[in-house]
Amino acid sequence: MVTPMELLRSNLSRVRIPEPTNRIYKQECCISFDTPKSEGGLYVDMSSFLAFGKDCVGSNYQKTGNPVYLHIKQTIKQVSEDRPLKKPTLLAIGVDGGFDNHEPEYEETYNIVILPDFVSLPFPSVELPEKVRLAVDTVVRAEAAEKKEQLASWTADKKQVSAYATNLIQIDTGVVVPPSGWKCCKCDKTENLWLNLTDGMIFCGRRNWDGTGGNNHAIEHYKETNHPLAVKLGTITADLEGADVFSYPEDESVEDPLLAQHLAFFGIDFSSLKKTEMTTAERELDQNTNYDWNRIQESGQESEPLFGPGYTGLVNLGNSCYLAATMQVVFSTSSFCSRYYKSQSLKEAFETAPADPTLDLNMQLTKLGHGMLSGKYSVPAQEKDGSFDSATSTTSTKQEGIPPRMFKSVIAASHPEFSSMRQQDALEFFLHFLDQVERANAGSPQLDPSKSFKFGIEERLQCPSGKVTYNKRVDYTISLNIPLHEATNKEQLEAFYKLKSERSLEGKEVSNDEIVRPRVPLEACLEIFSAPEEVHDFHSSALKAKTTAIKTTGLTSFPDYLVLHMRKFVMEEGWVPKKLDVYIDVPDVIDISHMRSKGLQPGEELLPEEVAGSETVESSPSADDNIVSRLVAMGFNSLHCKKAAINTSNAGVEEAMNWLLSHMDDPDIDDPISESVPSPVDQSQVDTLVSFGFQEDIAIKALKASGGNIEKATDWIFSNPNASAPSDMDATSSGAECSADGGLPDGGGKYKLLGLVSHIGTSTHCGHYVAHVNKDGKWVIFNDDKVGVSHNPPKDMGYLYFFERLSS
Repeated sequence: MVTPMELLRSNLSRVRIPEPTNRIYKQECCISFDTPKSEGGLYVDMSSFLAFGKDCVGSNYQKTGNPVYLHIKQTIKQVSEDRPLKKPTLLAIGVDGGFDNHEPEYEETYNIVILPDFVSLPFPSVELPEKVRLAVDTVVRAEAAEKKEQLASWTADKKQVSAYATNLIQIDTGVVVPPSGWKCCKCDKTENLWLNLTDGMIFCGRRNWDGTGGNNHAIEHYKETNHPLAVKLGTITADLEGADVFSYPEDESVEDPLLAQHLAFFGIDFSSLKKTEMTTAERELDQNTNYDWNRIQESGQESEPLFGPGYTGLVNLGNSCYLAATMQVVFSTSSFCSRYYKSQSLKEAFETAPADPTLDLNMQLTKLGHGMLSGKYSVPAQEKDGSFDSATSTTSTKQEGIPPRMFKSVIAASHPEFSSMRQQDALEFFLHFLDQVERANAGSPQLDPSKSFKFGIEERLQCPSGKVTYNKRVDYTISLNIPLHEATNKEQLEAFYKLKSERSLEGKEVSNDEIVRPRVPLEACLEIFSAPEEVHDFHSSALKAKTTAIKTTGLTSFPDYLVLHMRKFVMEEGWVPKKLDVYIDVPDVIDISHMRSKGLQPGEELLPEEVAGSETVESSPSADDNIVSRLVAMGFNSLHCKKAAINTSNAGVEEAMNWLLSHMDDPDIDDPISESVPSPVDQSQVDTLVSFGFQEDIAIKALKASGGNIEKATDWIFSNPNASAPSDMDATSSGAECSADGGLPDGGGKYKLLGLVSHIGTSTHCGHYVAHVNKDGKWVIFNDDKVGVSHNPPKDMGYLYFFERLSS
C-alpha cells in the first residue's frame, strides 16, 4: 500500500518552482468560472500554474498527465458589522487603499492533492519535500495573474506631476486674487474660471462640444504667453490634492506639488476656501447622471430579480459595460448559443485548445457561453454572514455574476483600445468581436456563428449618361441617419421650444419632467437608407468627366439577425457637433422586404471599363477653393482652412470643419503648407479599420480626414454615408457577383425585436451601456451584474437594435 507521502515523492519531477516570469492563476478556473469560494474550491496545477475547478481538473490531468495540485478553498469569515470604515486613498474599488466594497472576508485553507484519486496531504507541513514546500510557498505569496488584471481595471489613471511645476516662473504684477467674486478678464463668465499660475490672470475655460462652458479665453491666453499651468477656481480647498490643475503644453490634468506656494504668491489662503465648482472628472460624471440614465437603467422601479440559465450577470471589470451589454444580446441568439454552449462542451473546447487555454478565443467563448447560459453562476450574492439573498426578493437584483476577464483579454489582444480600461463604443466592439470570431472559425466556416449577422449590400450608381455601375460589399450592421424633420410630435416640440425660450429669458431652465424630445419612426430612418441620393464628383467612364450620379442602396441578402445602429452624433447649425436627444419609435415587428436590391435589370447598360493609366495623379497637395472660401467666411484663418481641406482630401466642408476643430491647438497649425505630397497613413491603422469590416480605400480616406486617429476615423465613416461611393474613382462595369457575399444566410424580410443596447452619456467613449433582451416572452434588463424583469424597456432610446428574422 503506497502512502500519500510516497505517492507525492514519486511525482516530484512533475512539480515546478515558479519563476518570476511565470503567470500564476489561483483565483479563477481557466475553463469555467469556479473560484476558491466555489463548493469544490480551486486546483492549481503545480507544473503549468493554471487553475481548475473541481469539475474541470480531471480534464487537465487527462490532457497533460500533471498529477500534483495545490487545492485552495475559501470560506467566509464572521466579521463584526460595526468594524470601522477606512478612508480611501486611491480611486479604486476592492483593492488596498480603495473604496470599501463591503464584500465578505474569507479565510483560505490549502492542501496538496494528487490525481487521479484526489489523494490529499495538508499544507503547510514540515514533512513535505522541500521542493514542494518551496513551490507552494511561491504560489501562495505570488500575486495572481487575475488580480493584476483586476487592479489595472479598477485603478484610475493617476495624475502625473507636471514637468513645469518645480521651476515655474511667477510674475509679480501686483495681482491679489480675492477669495470670491471672480470673473473672466475678457468676458462676463463667472463660472468655469481658470487662474494662470504664472501671472495671476483669470480666464474662462474651453467651450464644450455642445456650446456650453467657456469662451476659450484661458487657452488663448496660453497661446499668447506660453504660461503653462492654470488651476480651476472653485476647486481649491484645504485639501489641495483635490484641486483641478491643468498643464497646457502637456495637455492634461496634472499634479502641482508646489501648489500651496504658487497660490500664496497671489495672496490666496487655500485653507479658508470652500469648493464651489466641480473638477473636470466630476463634471463628466455629473453629465452622465441625468434623466436618460435613470430611464435606461429603470432606476426607482421595483425590479424582480431573475436567476437561472440565461440570466447570469457580467461583473464590470472597470468601464467594461460596453462588452457586457453587447455579449448579453449576442448570447441570446440561437447561433452563438448553439456554437458555444449547446454544441460544444467545456471539455471538448479544452481538449482542442493550445497549452495555455487562457489565450484561446474558442475556449474562452465556450467558457463565457457556459457561464452565462448554464445557470450555474446565476445565484443570489453571498452576504457577509455566509447566507444568500432570497431569489424571491423584490428589493434586490444583486447576484454573484461572472467576471469576463479572460475573454476580454483574448478578444482585446489584437486591439490597442479594447486592451485599455477606457470606455469604448459598443458598435466598434461588436464589429471587432465578429471579425475575431470569423477568423477563429476560418477552418470550419460552417460553424461560424458570426455569419448569422452578415449580409450583402449593393449600391447602384447611375450617371447622367443613363449608364449604371453596381458596387457590392458585405456588412454586419446598417447605420441609420435620424431625420428629425420626420418627427411625429411637431406640435408638442414647438410648444416646448417656446417654453424653453421663455424660461431662458427669465434666467431659468426647464425641468426634466417638462422636456419634450423629437419622436422619429424607425421606418423613416430605414427609408432614408434606401432613398436615392446625389453623389458629387463622380468620375463617369462614359462621359470621361466628373459629374453627379444618383445612388440607391439595397440589401442582396437578409441576415438571420439584423443589427441597426442609430447615428446619434451629428453636426448642428454652425457646424457644432451634437448628440441627438431623440426618441426612435421602434415597433416590435418590422418588414424590410422593400429594401432588397434587384441587381442589373433588363435594358440597363453598364458603364464601360476605364482604360488603365488614364487617370492623372496630383504630385502636390492642393486645397479646394470652394471649401476654403466657405470656411474663411465662417471666420477661420485662411491657412488653417487650406490645411483642413488638404488633410481631408477635399472631402467636403463638414469633413474639413471636423478636422479644423480637432487640430486648432496643434503646435504646427501656423506652419507653412509643405509642397510635398502628404505622407501616407500608418498601414497598421488601415489594417485595424479593415478588421472592422471597412474597405481599405475608405479606411485610408477616413484616416486622412481624421489626422490618423482611429476613433475619429470610425466616426467619420459612420457620419459620411457617401464615403463608400466611388466619388473620386473611376466607375467601371462591376456587375459581376461579389465573391465575398457568397454563402450568406438569406430569407424573408420580417423581423421581431430581440434586444437593444442603450447608451447613456455625452459620447460613445464615456458614460454607460445597458442591455435589454426579450427572453422567454418577457423583457429583461442586464445592467452589468444586475439582472431583472424589465417593466418599461426603453425601446425608443436604443443605440444598437437587434432583430431576429421571423420564420415564414
